[in-house]
Amino acid sequence: MDPSPSLLDGAFWITSAAILLLLVLSGFFSGSETALTAASRGKLRAQADKGNRGADRALTITEDNERLIGSVLLGNNLVNILATSLATALFTRLFGESGVALATLIMTLLVLIFAEVLPKTFAITNAERAAAFVAAPIALVIRVFAPVVGAVRILVRGILSLFGVKTDPDSHILAVREEIAGALHLGHSEGVVEKEDRDRILGALDLSERTVEEIMLHRSGIEMIDADTPPREILTQCLESRHTRLPVFKNDPENIIGVIHAKDLLRAMNKLVDGSEDQTGVLEAFDITSIAMKPYFVPDTTSLDDQMRQFLRRRTHFALVVDEYGSLEGLITLEDILEEIVGEITDEFDPDAEHSVRRGEDGHYHVDGAMTIRDLNRATDWNLPDEAANTVAGLVIHEAQIIPAVGQVFSFHGFRFEVTGRKDNRVTRLKIRPLA
Repeated sequence: MDPSPSLLDGAFWITSAAILLLLVLSGFFSGSETALTAASRGKLRAQADKGNRGADRALTITEDNERLIGSVLLGNNLVNILATSLATALFTRLFGESGVALATLIMTLLVLIFAEVLPKTFAITNAERAAAFVAAPIALVIRVFAPVVGAVRILVRGILSLFGVKTDPDSHILAVREEIAGALHLGHSEGVVEKEDRDRILGALDLSERTVEEIMLHRSGIEMIDADTPPREILTQCLESRHTRLPVFKNDPENIIGVIHAKDLLRAMNKLVDGSEDQTGVLEAFDITSIAMKPYFVPDTTSLDDQMRQFLRRRTHFALVVDEYGSLEGLITLEDILEEIVGEITDEFDPDAEHSVRRGEDGHYHVDGAMTIRDLNRATDWNLPDEAANTVAGLVIHEAQIIPAVGQVFSFHGFRFEVTGRKDNRVTRLKIRPLA
């Protein structure tokens, strides 16, 4: 059925113009939603700091994502439904009952192409610029629709609460840390971000999530000075040690009474023997506790971020770690925390290949049992879990539920573990390879 010329009157052109305007508004709402949700808040903040008012408005309205999305969706649905209703009425007038199906087909194509795909593709390609551009009109839309959106929010939360779903309107879709971590992993997989750069940034982000217990040097590996040791032997021990700070204990290694710095010890002994005729007698009368610094104890549950701040505030690099009962667990230094960010820091006094990962010709990785799982993951780009244990040996013992003997082999988490070294009750060396 062909439309009669009498039907193409002023009402026809007004209705057609209204449908076109509504499609434009629909595209505006669709593109605005995509732009404001896809825009990087970090980039918007940088633009806002440079005086971009649109970026500043975009930051403000995206603080409440639930209100933003509710207002945009309300506006989008209103114009889409109104446009479809007008088109149906227009096509029914022109083509009779068959106009309903024709209107549905044509409006579906128009909405899909010009009100959804096209504006959203543009918005996601130019997210920050588009977000800054649409921020002002969207802010006006949010104010206009505020009462309706508020009522809808209450209704939605009531319905969700019936199913035990709790909503937090102040939370973002993704936390900042997870957003940064996801971007880094994606950038690394695409070859844009180097592995070392990714590890450094993630290491800095993780400081607040990890405790000193996870990276401390265990008490079994701490080198100490016995306060009752003759001064000459103490001097020899300090000179032969690769550490500049050594804890001093009295009677029992648990009873730490101070910390000696090698420089303080050398200065004190040099001052005693300088100009003295009886150097041996002067040294023997030397009291090590007279130059020992007061020990600094920290609980094992302190986060690495807090501990680093304490080190900087107290202007010290050395702390002894104790458990909830006050028993000595280990020690931690500022260098240990920095290594969680930049990786292993070695100098001429560090033993060669300590906690190293060496790959054999057979594809196995030879690993020190005391190496932390985190360091192993960073060195090999693996993803072994570190929730149940801090070290590789601890992970094997946890999974095996025994202290394994040399030669025993275990398979878990997609890897093959073979114990190649054990001293007393400690697993000292392992061979590891992926099973796949």
